[in-house]
Amino acid sequence: MTEISPEMLEMGARARAAATMLATASAEAKSGALMAAAQALIAAQTEILTANARDMAAGRDKGLSAPMLDRLMLDEARLQGIAGALREIAAQDDPVGAVISEWDRPSGLHIRRVRTPLGVVGVIYESRPNVTADAGALCLKSGNAVILRGGSESFHSSRAIHAALVAGLQAAGLPEDAIQLVQTTDRAAVSDMLRMVEHIDVIVPRGGKGLVGLVQREARVPVFSHLEGICHVYVDASADADKARRVVINAKTRRTSPCGAAECLLIHRDLVDGLGAQIIADLVAAGVEMRVDEGLQHLPGVVRARPEDFGYEFLDKIMAAAVVDDVDAAMAHIRQYGSQHTDAILAEDDSVAARFFAGLDSAILMRNASTQFADGGEFGLGAEIGIATGKMHARGPVGAEQLTSFKYLVTGDGTVRA
Repeated sequence: MTEISPEMLEMGARARAAATMLATASAEAKSGALMAAAQALIAAQTEILTANARDMAAGRDKGLSAPMLDRLMLDEARLQGIAGALREIAAQDDPVGAVISEWDRPSGLHIRRVRTPLGVVGVIYESRPNVTADAGALCLKSGNAVILRGGSESFHSSRAIHAALVAGLQAAGLPEDAIQLVQTTDRAAVSDMLRMVEHIDVIVPRGGKGLVGLVQREARVPVFSHLEGICHVYVDASADADKARRVVINAKTRRTSPCGAAECLLIHRDLVDGLGAQIIADLVAAGVEMRVDEGLQHLPGVVRARPEDFGYEFLDKIMAAAVVDDVDAAMAHIRQYGSQHTDAILAEDDSVAARFFAGLDSAILMRNASTQFADGGEFGLGAEIGIATGKMHARGPVGAEQLTSFKYLVTGDGTVRA
C-alpha cells in the first residue's frame, strides 16, 4: 500500500485542529461566516462564472454527456440559488449542543443526550460545483471541518466558490482550515482521503456509480452515500388522473440529471388503456423515450424494453415502464430493481398508500408528490451534502443535523454507585 502524501496528511492535521476550534465556536460566528460567504459569492459573480465557462469549455472538449454538462453549468440564477442556500443554512437553528433527550435516574444522576460534531468530513465529488458551497456550509453549521476534493471537471469553478467560503470564515474570525479544498486533480488524493482514518471521520461521495462504487470498495473511513438513484413512480388504481399526470411528467422531465429524477414508471393493470395510456402519451410528447414491457407495447410511440432497462439509472430523457397487478406487485418490483433512494406512489386510497409506506425501506417515500423533491433544500435543510441510503446513521438528504453524533452529559452531586 502506498504512503499517504505529506500534503494530504498536512491538510488532515490542519482540518483536525480546525475541528477542535469549531466544536466550541458560537452559533453566531458560524452563521455570520455563512452570511459573509453568501455576500462574497455574489460579489465574485463575474470571476466565478468566468471560471465556470473555462470548465464548461474543457468539458465539451472532453466529450462530457449532456447530463454531466448540465450538472456542471453555472449561471446567474444558479449562483443566486447557491447564495440563497448559504443564507438559509445560516438562519437555521444550530444543531451543536442541542439536547436530544434528558432524564433522571433513581441514583440521583441527571443524564442528557446532546448533539456533537462528527469532527472532520471528507467530501469527494465530480462535476457539481455547487457541492463546494453546500458541503462547506453544512459542515461549518454542524461544527465540522471539511476537506473537499472536487473533480477535474469543476476544478476552476470549485476554486472560485471556495475562495468566497474562505472570505466568510475570515470575516467571522473562524479558522480558514475549517473548509479546505484539495488543490490538485491528481486521483491519488482520493485514495489518500479514503485511508486517512486518523484525520477524517466520515467520507461523503457525490457523483456517479463509478465514483461511489470506488469509495465504497476502498474506503477505510466510514462512508455516507448512495450508489444510484433508481427512483420509481407507481400509479395505483385509486390515483387521481390530474395529479398523476402532473406528478409523473415532473418527476421525469423537470430535470433528468438529478438523482431524484424518476427512472421507472409502474402502472396498475386496470389503468393501462385509460390513465396509463394518457401518462405514456404525455411522456412521449415531452420527448421521453419510453422503454416498456409487453403489457404496454400496444401504445403509440413506445419501444420494447430490454431486461437491463429495469434497474438502470438513465439520467436522460429515457424511462422504463411496466404493468403491475397491485401495490404488492409494485413493491416487489421496486425491491428487485430499486436502489432504496426515492420511490413514490400516486394513490387516493389511504390503505394502499399506508401499505406502500410500510412495505418499502427506501430512504425517501412519497405519496402524490414528485420524486424531484428528493433534495435537502426542498426538505428545508437549506442544502444537502448528499443523499444517504445506508441504515446505520444518516438517511435521505444529509443536512447539518445528520452531520452530528451525540454524547451523554451526566451530572451528579457527589453521587457514588452502590
